[in-house]
Amino acid sequence: MRKILFGLATLLTLTASNIFAQQATQSPASTATGKIGNATITINYGSPSVKGRTIWGELVPYGKVWRTGANKATTFETNADITVEGQPLKKGKYALFSIPEKNEWTIIFNKTTDQWGAFNYKQDDDVLRVKAKSASSNESVEALKFEVGKNGVSMKWEKLAVSFGVK
Repeated sequence: MRKILFGLATLLTLTASNIFAQQATQSPASTATGKIGNATITINYGSPSVKGRTIWGELVPYGKVWRTGANKATTFETNADITVEGQPLKKGKYALFSIPEKNEWTIIFNKTTDQWGAFNYKQDDDVLRVKAKSASSNESVEALKFEVGKNGVSMKWEKLAVSFGVK
């Protein structure tokens, strides 16, 4: 009887582990890092895939706060004071949210970094909000990705790119 119970417990554990492993890889954790001036910028995010879905305006609705990735809230960390679209941002770690619109996005740096998605987002915790232009692209990007370049940060997903300047 003990052997049967042990065997069932082992089987359940392996099955559950396999299910969670499959779920975890649907939007794998990713990191983008780079130097802008004297600052090292690190962005940690969940990278969802398009998978044939309509992203903008449907999966990610216009006019609503979005975690700017999948799973946990995306984080943006800088080891030096910077400016984002001309506005000062102190060194530190922030949750990176956004409000997508068709032509212009609001990029939000929020002081509460440890949150799941945007479910507990509080505007009172915003440290900085800036506007960023979005641009259509002929290139289709299946999995969301961030890039840190010498002049700023860009996010690309599906056939859209959103960039904001950092100095």
